[in-house]
Amino acid sequence: MITRADIDQAAQRTAGLVRRTPVLQADAGTAAGPVWFKCEFMQHTGTFKARGALNRILASKERGELQADVGVVVASGGNAGLANAYAAAQLGVPATVFVPEAAPAVKVGKLRAIGATVVQGGSEYAAAYQAAIAHAEKTGAVYCHAYDQPEIAAGAGTVGSELLEQVPEVDTVLVAVGGGGLMAGVAAAVEGRAKVVAVEPETAPTLHAALAAGEQVDVAVSGVAADSLGARRIGDIGFSVAVRCGVKSVLVSDEQIVAARSALWNDYRIVVEHGAAAAYAALASGAYVPGKDERVAVILCGANTDPATL
Repeated sequence: MITRADIDQAAQRTAGLVRRTPVLQADAGTAAGPVWFKCEFMQHTGTFKARGALNRILASKERGELQADVGVVVASGGNAGLANAYAAAQLGVPATVFVPEAAPAVKVGKLRAIGATVVQGGSEYAAAYQAAIAHAEKTGAVYCHAYDQPEIAAGAGTVGSELLEQVPEVDTVLVAVGGGGLMAGVAAAVEGRAKVVAVEPETAPTLHAALAAGEQVDVAVSGVAADSLGARRIGDIGFSVAVRCGVKSVLVSDEQIVAARSALWNDYRIVVEHGAAAAYAALASGAYVPGKDERVAVILCGANTDPATL
């Protein structure tokens, strides 16, 4: 469980290390009331995840858990791997990243360019995860989860507290959900000030399914946003914060995600990955319809994509 106090602490801890990403007001007529885009895709490594990675590693250092010669370990060939490798490099400690054998060569290349040691093995993410855990237990490296650790989620939540400073009058925040770390952090940051609406692909409805069942459940994952919203189960932190804060989930189709991503490029020259476009898809498709004069912010959380596919 995380609270606004955890978000504030993360903001203080990471001050000067993360970018204060801009807010762009959408064109009039986008919804019944004003709409803003929180341009978090401009964060270090192209996603919000750098915030949580820095907070996790710095907090571990404060507690004396971080060994300078061993550093951190993460299982992810995607955004979390890039973010933690970047954070470790900025803080002068090594990072070991476990990825499946099928991890794209371009992502492996990026990780190595940042300075990470990349270990490939197994056909699925689960194998990389188990290998990373074993590495942490053997070496004493600090394990950095992709989304389900308090410091990771609290760091992500600084997007929400920053948004409140920039647009204090916001009523509703639309956030894409995979494992739920960003949603949990933002919901905790704006609790009592604004509501959060979770947006998920129909093909990966981790929170939607859990709220319907009253407990966390596994879901099948597929679709255009599976590379970033591909968790099979909502995290413990994400589920607990969603229940506490009354977060509702809406679903969008692959077609709506693709259309929203194209619209962001055509209308604003904003390039984001499909997972980030999902949040805007809820608004653009009518999956979420704001009330009259409702003030809405859309978090555009990542841009690690191929522009050629727009």
